[in-house]
Amino acid sequence: MTVLLFIGGVVFVAVGIAVSIALHEVGHLLPAKWFNVRVTRYMIGFGPTMWSRKKGETEYGIKAIPAGGYVAMVGMYPPNPSDGSVRPSSTGMFQTLATEARSAAHEEVGDADANRVFYKLPVWKKIIIMLGGPFMNLLIGVVLMAVLLMGFGTAQATTTVSEVNACQVAYGEPAPTDLNNCTKTPAAAAGLQPGDTLKSFAGKEVTDWSTFTEWVRASAGKTFPLVYQRAGKTITTTITPVLTARPVVGANGLAEVDSTGTTVTVQAGFLGVGPTSELVREPASAVLPAVGNNIVAIGGVVFQLPQKLVGVAQAAFSSAPRDPNGPISVVGVGRVAGEVAAMDEIPVSSRVATLLGLLAGVNLALFVFNLIPLLPLDGGHVAGALYEGVRRTVAKVFKRKDPGPFDIAKLLPVTYVAAVVLMVMGALLIYADIVKPVDLFG
Repeated sequence: MTVLLFIGGVVFVAVGIAVSIALHEVGHLLPAKWFNVRVTRYMIGFGPTMWSRKKGETEYGIKAIPAGGYVAMVGMYPPNPSDGSVRPSSTGMFQTLATEARSAAHEEVGDADANRVFYKLPVWKKIIIMLGGPFMNLLIGVVLMAVLLMGFGTAQATTTVSEVNACQVAYGEPAPTDLNNCTKTPAAAAGLQPGDTLKSFAGKEVTDWSTFTEWVRASAGKTFPLVYQRAGKTITTTITPVLTARPVVGANGLAEVDSTGTTVTVQAGFLGVGPTSELVREPASAVLPAVGNNIVAIGGVVFQLPQKLVGVAQAAFSSAPRDPNGPISVVGVGRVAGEVAAMDEIPVSSRVATLLGLLAGVNLALFVFNLIPLLPLDGGHVAGALYEGVRRTVAKVFKRKDPGPFDIAKLLPVTYVAAVVLMVMGALLIYADIVKPVDLFG
């Protein structure tokens, strides 16, 4: 049964990612058709075509390798400005690459397509078409986040104790096997038990676990009264937090790690208790801030990607641990989805919510990643269009001749280098996710 649940989780996320990719391409397809650009192909995947059907002037299909998709629009690259041809003006390698791209872009351009080619579009229309894909991923992420927060809710710590650690153990050290022959934690020494509800600490009312934790971490070595409720009875005792190494928790709720993958710790007060949690539905006003926080976090990972990938490589080829806050591949996402689905001890609703959260995160990651101003990503095409707009504006201001559409084919050598780098990055992440997967569940 566990294996079937694991497979079910992987399939759920795999289908969700495939649908997200398909909708990403729809985000390009619809505005292209609205702006009367002739779209010849809408394909999901790469490689040999497994199935296709032509409707109108567009062929819709599925290819063998499910690693993305594309929309083919006629006239993506302009012809040579000198004579309107697509033939080379020199025999240099870079010029040949640009020429081949122009030739491919014009192969399907017919006499009736003179005003239906992509390169003749105004800059703002080009930008809308190229941003349509990332925007679709953003929209999917917002919808999934809304379903997650408003429909299922988020797990929030309550003021009720779920567990009491019996022994004091330094952070990162294994728990002792003999629980009767060890130094008790302050919570165990004070007689706290699972199910107790905290009422006040040091004379201050306990209303949420986060604030209570802050009080405890700042109170090492000091004795305070603690009031809690058990089976309807109010009990008062005293408790003294001990000073010990505790992990530094980031804004995302995960322990922070340094460049070597080691958990960052700080000396703070510790009691040895953990809270219960419950799903609390959020209002609609919480959706966009949550999406924004996710985008900022993803942007931070993307910004530090070279450094993060060095850490991934070190972990993959050594005994160093993986950074739980680092990047993972679709293989890693699938593995996490399978593990979540197979957790029998977690309610089904919580597992479904976690899987939806994974899909939301993947779509927001696609949104951020595709905005990088580097070909072959959508952001690279947007950057080319913006450059075209700037130079045309400058020419107009200084009353110079219109320079015409920017020939983005000239950037293809950079594109090919970037594509190779992206493939190497993807291969590294997939390998690391197989031999040294990220442990998100301790």
